[in-house]
Amino acid sequence: MVVLGLEYDGTAYAGWQKQKNALAVQVVVERAISIVADQLIATVCAGRTDSGVHALGQVVSFVCNRNRSDKAWIRGCNSSLPADVRVLWTRQAGEHFSARFSASQRHYRYLIYNRPVASSILAKRVVHQPRPLDTGRMQRAANALVGTHDFTSYRATACQALSPVRTVSRLKITRFNDLIAIDISANAFLHHMVRNIAGVLMAIGVGEKPADWSALVLAARDRRRGGMTAPPHGLYLVGVDYPEWGGEKNWHAQAPLNGFWNSSDPG
Repeated sequence: MVVLGLEYDGTAYAGWQKQKNALAVQVVVERAISIVADQLIATVCAGRTDSGVHALGQVVSFVCNRNRSDKAWIRGCNSSLPADVRVLWTRQAGEHFSARFSASQRHYRYLIYNRPVASSILAKRVVHQPRPLDTGRMQRAANALVGTHDFTSYRATACQALSPVRTVSRLKITRFNDLIAIDISANAFLHHMVRNIAGVLMAIGVGEKPADWSALVLAARDRRRGGMTAPPHGLYLVGVDYPEWGGEKNWHAQAPLNGFWNSSDPG
């Protein structure tokens, strides 16, 4: 099994997954891999990001019966990929490894630009909120969502997951000057779960709702009680954890970037 780590700007794509009438990230990635492999390749990804959502630490796996060096996979794929998609690293895994089903944790970051005037430079990479956000209120609200819960109120009505129960291990609000990051880690995510959580936390942050509203929404188990779905372009898949395999423990595939895009928790 071959495993690749990817980053991409999701602005021009209708999400990760192939679609009939729109360009998806999966299409350009599989086309590039197939050229290097000299055979048709089908990939499995760690997280099927939505239209407009970005990734700094996406992971894909695929079966290939051709021998290629790490350099060949990285350079070969990147030479055939558009400029907004890149392969960062590659490695070999056992035949039973799956980028999706072998993952134990996924990490997302939602970025909010919190100043009166929007940024022209970051327009498609952060969500602008001109009203002041109280990150202390947002953190108190976020704390109620940590743990194992029924997240029916925080998933899309069209979500096809068999169970709405998910375990959130971390939900941290951090301000970097005018930029606010919502970092959330869980064993798995429901459709629109992060964006719905971000929408609730922003409503609380601007003072439209009390801090305990997040818990009330959770307890309702009713999507109609959950408020707005935050826009997609502030959302990033930043990393994926895999448990012990191949003699390594807690392999963590995360984009090797610095700064606010995936900086470590300062506190």
